[in-house]
Amino acid sequence: MPGTLITVAPTGAETAKADVPNLPTTLDELVAEAKACEAAGASLVHVHIRDGEHRPTLDPERLHDTVQALREQTDLIVQLSTGGSVHDPLEQRLRVLDAEPDSCSLTCGTTNFGDDVFLNPYPFMGQLYQQAQEREVVPEFELFDLGHVAALRRLIDTYGLPYGGKVHVDFVTGVPGGMPGTVEALVAGVQALPAEVTSWSATGIGRAHLPIAAAALGMGGHLRVGMEDNLMYARGRPVRDNAELVARAAELASVMQRPAISTAEARSLLAVRDRRARS
Repeated sequence: MPGTLITVAPTGAETAKADVPNLPTTLDELVAEAKACEAAGASLVHVHIRDGEHRPTLDPERLHDTVQALREQTDLIVQLSTGGSVHDPLEQRLRVLDAEPDSCSLTCGTTNFGDDVFLNPYPFMGQLYQQAQEREVVPEFELFDLGHVAALRRLIDTYGLPYGGKVHVDFVTGVPGGMPGTVEALVAGVQALPAEVTSWSATGIGRAHLPIAAAALGMGGHLRVGMEDNLMYARGRPVRDNAELVARAAELASVMQRPAISTAEARSLLAVRDRRARS
């Protein structure tokens, strides 16, 4: 089996800074967290940003500054969320690509998201996919439910392969309203993947974090961890920071003889265009 791509999702759009003070919401906090996570074994950072009041935002200038800072101060693949929060308009979410990330998330369908609805109609997905192809941004197809696997099949059949020719997907399990965070659900999703998929990762929300990680490693998949998905390290013990979640994932991967891959190996795995400045 190959080594393990470890993605860190450090912030998300749901958790309030007032409730979790160690959540990285400022640019300085995010960069510091990203550097620590890279040292611990992460090779890709999945980014949501916040405004001056720590609220989720898709402000174009903040997105651009975040991408540039992460690119200058780390070697991580920088992936911007095009989901934002459940309240962001579709037009704003399309403009995320203006910040020129290495990668972007592309959620393959609408999902009941707790008490809210995360809207992803197929025409929006098609627009986002085509823009990512044109701008040479590698999408990560986010799958919250089995129906999303069928939508991925439709996108590939309609628009062809992504930039670089690789197809990487991420199963997000355990969201209330999406596929459950169980091994059985993950196995069903993996078995349904189109033949064009070249790599996949998985995360479990909350208490599903560890079982899904173990199952993914056992099936040849990769891992996503981070405080966007999980705020408890163990029963009764909150997460200290994102780096300790990455370090645990790297330890699990090493035990499974699938050690964390380098950022260079991750760029090759995903066929990411190199946008880093060269001296």
